[in-house]
Amino acid sequence: MSTTTPDPAAAKRTPFMRVVTASLIGTTIEWYDFFLYGSAAALVFNHVFFPESDPLVGTMLAFTTYAVGFIARPLGGLVFGHFGDRIGRKQLLVLSLLLMGGATFAIGLLPTYAAVGVAAPLLLTLLRVVQGFALGGEWGGAVLLVAEHGRPEHRGFWASWPQAGAPGGNLLATAVLAILAVALPDEAFLDWGWRIPFLLSGVLVLIGLWVRLAVTESRVFQEARARAEGSGERERAPIVGVLRHHWREALVAMGVRMAENVSYYVVTAFILVYATQQADMPNGLVLNAVLIASAVHLVTIPLWGALSDRVGRRPVTAVGAAGVGLWAFAFFPLIDTGAFWAVTLAATVGLVMHGAMYGPQAAFFSELFSTRTRYSGASVGYQLASIAAGGVAPLIATALLAAFGSSLPISLYVAAMGALTLTAVWASRETRGRSLD
Repeated sequence: MSTTTPDPAAAKRTPFMRVVTASLIGTTIEWYDFFLYGSAAALVFNHVFFPESDPLVGTMLAFTTYAVGFIARPLGGLVFGHFGDRIGRKQLLVLSLLLMGGATFAIGLLPTYAAVGVAAPLLLTLLRVVQGFALGGEWGGAVLLVAEHGRPEHRGFWASWPQAGAPGGNLLATAVLAILAVALPDEAFLDWGWRIPFLLSGVLVLIGLWVRLAVTESRVFQEARARAEGSGERERAPIVGVLRHHWREALVAMGVRMAENVSYYVVTAFILVYATQQADMPNGLVLNAVLIASAVHLVTIPLWGALSDRVGRRPVTAVGAAGVGLWAFAFFPLIDTGAFWAVTLAATVGLVMHGAMYGPQAAFFSELFSTRTRYSGASVGYQLASIAAGGVAPLIATALLAAFGSSLPISLYVAAMGALTLTAVWASRETRGRSLD
């Protein structure tokens, strides 16, 4: 009788793949919840919660509640980062999933403006704050869990998989809305159909919890905590360590985020407003274009992450920043044609260029900070930029369109953000291969 010795590499590989899967599924569900609100703000909420405004003003009001979620994200990053650096990543990831799913499910049960008046948009705004708070804590924990479990030479590739949860969530949200837009008449969709995707979140959260509860903490974090406790030097407030030792890295992270965040929400959220109101295209057609673009985006993000393992985080990010800045001037003219293929091309190229910034970002930001302050530093740098970038991007784009009646100022706005990100990349140091211990 012969016996075989288990392969140690295989024993290590299976838990790591479980970590990657848990992070990807969890972030997909949380981004589904968050992006679902953005699509609904463009298509539904101006009618359901702000019916007394004209269409463009109603859309701006809906996007204002959308932006509130971004304002809450730095607070979530600060609170979750503090406890994530002290007690671990896993517990905080479970809590963030519960908060996000509960808020999204509750939005599906909200009464409309016609039923309760001004209380309806106020309740909507409150739940959006909870969504933002939860997502502010989700991103840092999910990407760090993978980055700290993986090997340095492949960190860009594997850490980009939780990043792929963003287009995955957007793909899922857009697909559900697109199906409902085709299957239901406009009246039924505005009356009750829009609630279905929000209520579906309850089922998705249960799936996410089942996967995420099986994950263990990383060796890097456990060893860092043991060293800190043994030496009595455990950081009481990790954010203080960020401000004292890593303020430059936090500023770099914010700058790197500007073009990435602005371009993403212009391509995925504002496109729904521009194409339907300016190019007079049907909702379903635009949603299908974004659906195709998001599928391509999902595939290319890990490829950009893998490329950053070979050539570095900075050059890949710079390609993306320059790409979205230039493409902004072709993006709107393509949509103006009203042709489905042109809108699909506009969104797809925009998201592929965005992926060059987003793919390496998880590894890039993880490598900027020390283990004792990594969750706080990466989260705060990432989420503070969300207020000035993605949170207001659809609102600024809508306001520019209303003020000038032209897409050119919006293109200049995106290009300016691209220049800002290129400046941050130039000011940063290359982090590829840096040890996280």
